[in-house]
Amino acid sequence: MPTILMRALCCAGAATAFAAPVLAQDTADETARTTQSAAPIEKAQSDTRSWQPLADKGITVSLSYTGEAATNVSGGVRRDGAYAGQVYVGADFDMDRIAGIGGAAIHAAVTDRHGQNLAAIAIGNNTSVQEIYGTQNTHLAILTWQQKLLNGAVDIEVGRSQANIHFLNSPLYCNFQSNSACGNPTFVFKNSNFTYFPASSWMAHAKVNLTPRVWLHAGAYEVNPDRKRATDNGFNFSTKNATGVIVPWELGYGTDFTNDRLPRHYILGGWFDRGDYADPLSDDRGGIADVSGRAAQTRHGRSGIFFRFDQMLTRPDPMTQRGLSLFGVAMTNLSGRVEESHFLELGLVQTGTFAGRDKDTLGFVINDQRFSDLAMERMRAARVFAGGTDGIARHQYMMELAYGAQLGPAIRLSPNLQYIVHPDQSSVPFRTSDIPNAWVLGFKFTVDANALVGGVFRP
Repeated sequence: MPTILMRALCCAGAATAFAAPVLAQDTADETARTTQSAAPIEKAQSDTRSWQPLADKGITVSLSYTGEAATNVSGGVRRDGAYAGQVYVGADFDMDRIAGIGGAAIHAAVTDRHGQNLAAIAIGNNTSVQEIYGTQNTHLAILTWQQKLLNGAVDIEVGRSQANIHFLNSPLYCNFQSNSACGNPTFVFKNSNFTYFPASSWMAHAKVNLTPRVWLHAGAYEVNPDRKRATDNGFNFSTKNATGVIVPWELGYGTDFTNDRLPRHYILGGWFDRGDYADPLSDDRGGIADVSGRAAQTRHGRSGIFFRFDQMLTRPDPMTQRGLSLFGVAMTNLSGRVEESHFLELGLVQTGTFAGRDKDTLGFVINDQRFSDLAMERMRAARVFAGGTDGIARHQYMMELAYGAQLGPAIRLSPNLQYIVHPDQSSVPFRTSDIPNAWVLGFKFTVDANALVGGVFRP
């Protein structure tokens, strides 16, 4: 499957006020990346006769649409519904075939996003239940040069892109619609300047395969508040107003379906954030920003660490990818003044459900977001100031049950049920009582236009 289409599927997700998107990137090598345990969307797409009129000239194109609807049937601030969607247009240019530059490729992508965020308008928390929401305009998302060296042992990419499509993601995560899991664990966006799709900035990352199963991966991404403004379209390449860089890193071990009956990935990583950020509690005079109404105090420098894994548990038939996979994430901060103190996530994905439905999935994920002492002090102060009590819950739990139905090679439908325990009240800080736990009905779908034009409609 073309790399750019991989990113279209992986990067369907986006950011809320803090958060971001989307689907798979580097692991031990390109094959491992696209065949991680139970990667149903990627496998489904690989079976198609995709429409690629310029493939013999070294150019592969992609066009896809992702839509996500959600309604809170109970709980939240009020009952409502919302829809968000994304058009994705991209191209890969094989520079070996085009210009004789071995191991080189150019990647480009533009998105157009539209719609509303149910979490902001009806639930009251700051983690979206529609991961496609964020950067709601036409946006240059990717423009990079990729160069592989030493027979692929070293892989370097530079240009305009985002940290979250290269680090801290897995195809397993985007079997779900909740932005707490897809495309990345939400903790990293609340506690750092981790850049998110499609808000692009200057970047470079490099991966070195130390052995066929062990790799080291690191990058540097410009931190620039201008790139996250609603008016930015991604075509402004200036570094004016940049405040630093964020440096993510990973050391990983991974296998895939070509060399392991039960593929697995175990990854230790973290980030050094050398950019400015808003203090989660204090204003510019040392008061509490939510209460005073003044601007938050500017801080500089944070860091964090994580461990994540996925492990296929069952695979009855080695000739298929049917089976059950387990995945998990544990994250915490190491330095700086942050919104959350830790994040824990655990999920299961069964690939191949009913007879004849080898590419369908059934998944469940649950995560725990634990707020820091600073965030708790801010939320308590705002509630007491408004006349309420200070009994704020420290943990927010989000969970989702999702079914993914692959209808031919081009269409994937995913109805889902989400439940939020202790919504964090970020969008209504002066509410005097707890927001009721919320049940959310969601519906996510993806259409690959290349496969539609290719004319393949196998169940």
